Amino acid sequence: MSTAKDEDSSDLSILIQSIATSCKYIQNCVRKMGLAKLGGEANTGQNVQGETQMKLDVVANDVFVGMLDTCKRCTVLVSEEIEDPVYCKPSNAGRYVCVFDPLDGSSNVDCGVSVGSIFGIYRATEKGVARAEDALQPGKCMVAAGYCMYGSYCNFVLTIGGHVHGFTLDPSLGEFILTHPKITVPKRGSIYSVNEGNTQFWDEGMKTYVERCKNQAEPRGARYIGSMVADIHRTLLYGGTFSYPSDRKHPDGKLRLLYECFPMAMIVEKAGGKASDGCGRILDIKPTSIHQRQGIHLGSVEDVDEIEECMKNARRASWDQGSRG
Repeated sequence: MSTAKDEDSSDLSILIQSIATSCKYIQNCVRKMGLAKLGGEANTGQNVQGETQMKLDVVANDVFVGMLDTCKRCTVLVSEEIEDPVYCKPSNAGRYVCVFDPLDGSSNVDCGVSVGSIFGIYRATEKGVARAEDALQPGKCMVAAGYCMYGSYCNFVLTIGGHVHGFTLDPSLGEFILTHPKITVPKRGSIYSVNEGNTQFWDEGMKTYVERCKNQAEPRGARYIGSMVADIHRTLLYGGTFSYPSDRKHPDGKLRLLYECFPMAMIVEKAGGKASDGCGRILDIKPTSIHQRQGIHLGSVEDVDEIEECMKNARRASWDQGSRG
């Protein structure tokens, strides 16, 4: 006789399998985009984020929404590409909410840079009942998170609250094979990753951290791909930091909290790393809107601690200067 826990586990497995199938389809589209004329901009103009939609953005979004609605395990979906929440067809098996960026880094896809899909999964408040507010839970409430990277190989990285595991797509089998069990982020790394083109807009804390990275006895390497999935994947394996801070240009941050920051923060934390907004834990934030933006720092614990120290010292210096003034 099956129990509620068995049903819950089975439903989550079906949902994750649906996401994996979506990723296989998108990987195939990325591989043949030139031949199938899937490159370039879509004729839809800009999405809700004010960003130009690429043809593959539209394809990836349609695949995710169609597959997740069909699997009947979700009540509500939130996509980067759609302004409002998507309410799934009513189903007694619907017990989850899925948030996702169907194609992260799509502006790079035409030049062959690795891109990916990011997703997070929450439990719905009530089975079979679609509530938009169920998508506005803190990141610490997620039951699973993952991403799929489409590059020189297709890698599916997943946590369901325990370890972080990486699976590689075997094209001859059409299946994801476990190749990176129990991924662990090194406590300290030798790489920092941030868009230094925004240096003039940073606060003093971020400037101080990057100067430290450059001016050590053994300077840290600078690596910035511009595709969050690819940058985080490298950080997971090699350590160091990935940052997209809030600044004068983007005072609320650039990356989206719900379907970029939260899933990646959960993955990094479960792999033994740290995810911060510069002051505290990202996963503790309670979102107020589905497309909310957020500054973020992810990676090795000791390195992210150093960023927080630089931010704290800069704030203290600013307060001291203000009080003297």
